[in-house]
Amino acid sequence: MTVTEAARKAPARGRWIADWHPDDPGFWASRGKSVARRNLVFSILAEHLGFTLWTVWSIVAVKLGAYRFSTDQLFWLVSLPNLVGSALRLPYTFAPARFGGRNWTVVSALLLLVPAVLLAVAVNDPGTPYWAFLLIAATAGLGGGNFASSMANITYFYPEREQGWALGLNAAGGNIGVSSVQLLMPLVIAGFGLAAAGLFWVPFIAVAAAGAFFFMDNLTSAKASAREQLKIAGRAQTWIMSLLYIGTFGSFIGYTTAFPLLIKSQFPEHPSAVTWAFLGALVGSLVRPLGGRLSDRLGGSRVTLGNFAAMGVAIALVGTGLSTHGFALFFGAYLLLVALTGVGNGSTYRMIPAIFRAKALEGVPAGDEAARAAALVTGRRNSSAAIGIISAVGAFGGFFINRGFGTSIAATGGAGAALVAFACFYAVCAALTWFCYVRTAGSRLAPGLAAARV
Repeated sequence: MTVTEAARKAPARGRWIADWHPDDPGFWASRGKSVARRNLVFSILAEHLGFTLWTVWSIVAVKLGAYRFSTDQLFWLVSLPNLVGSALRLPYTFAPARFGGRNWTVVSALLLLVPAVLLAVAVNDPGTPYWAFLLIAATAGLGGGNFASSMANITYFYPEREQGWALGLNAAGGNIGVSSVQLLMPLVIAGFGLAAAGLFWVPFIAVAAAGAFFFMDNLTSAKASAREQLKIAGRAQTWIMSLLYIGTFGSFIGYTTAFPLLIKSQFPEHPSAVTWAFLGALVGSLVRPLGGRLSDRLGGSRVTLGNFAAMGVAIALVGTGLSTHGFALFFGAYLLLVALTGVGNGSTYRMIPAIFRAKALEGVPAGDEAARAAALVTGRRNSSAAIGIISAVGAFGGFFINRGFGTSIAATGGAGAALVAFACFYAVCAALTWFCYVRTAGSRLAPGLAAARV
């Protein structure tokens, strides 16, 4: 029996799995698939709750009428969690490799108790000052970090050929948390008061932490130092994809969290429409796996390019709805825009592992299976590190979109100026996607990308 065969038959030590070979079809069929699915299920649960706490202020801000804050101040309460969550994604990315994916999922889930409880404290006191609201809203950023650690961790569990679908499901399960908040919180607040917007999630957080503790696993193959992982920051591909991810995920989190306040400020004659804002996040989340699946078949760069073009059209329709004060057109176009951000989320995330796998395999001699296996491990580790940086930078788009809307409304009374800026940015993203990944000559940036169907 070879050392590799013995390792594959050895039992896991505690909750650590010492051998993991998802790209080996035999290993995947006999053991890997079931373990990966179990980890994915509980990863989705914890990440879902991360998104609910991260974006809960998108509804709470709409319900703060008694505090008489301006529209721009309310947009700050919505955008600040996006800013903090984006910054936290970088250290959260490295946490699974340092502490273990299962271990960190338990810790990050329990940290969600902080924004949940502090929210209840803030709204229970009618004398709470605005600066205190800002600080407490900022703690909701803890939920934003969960996405990076969850996605980085799940990357290790799945073979490259299934990562588009697996990462799409993991991300969609988290993204639906925005929809859960915007659907449930108006009902919860109406029945039990504003404090319930935080306390409602406490028992679910406890369940998620317990589920991760008892049913998830750590992978020794995922262990890496932060210094080793940060080397990926020196790759041009990391920053190109970061910019594209601002346009996809940054847009998703920005548009969905801004939606309730945008409806309230631009269409005050339709107050009940705020209760339907959850549809944006729901549609955008549900189509995210579709973006990954299309990219598995067509190539992520082609899907991403077409998607940015479609987002430009949707922006124009949203602007038309606002300028003509046509609520039906605005609402329908906005849902289309958010749905397209979901497709783009899936396609850009599919590009990341394909890019770094192709880079790792460059120069590996044909037929050298040992070198190929080592390169695949390196590619997966690089992809995991890159995902964290890319998701961190990309999430800042949520902050920029909310601040764009807030500033535009404060300066002009409408959101038109912000929409023009967003459309120009998508044009830049489309051009970059075409130049770097779609055109044949663009493959010079990283030989092998064209063959990898990035």
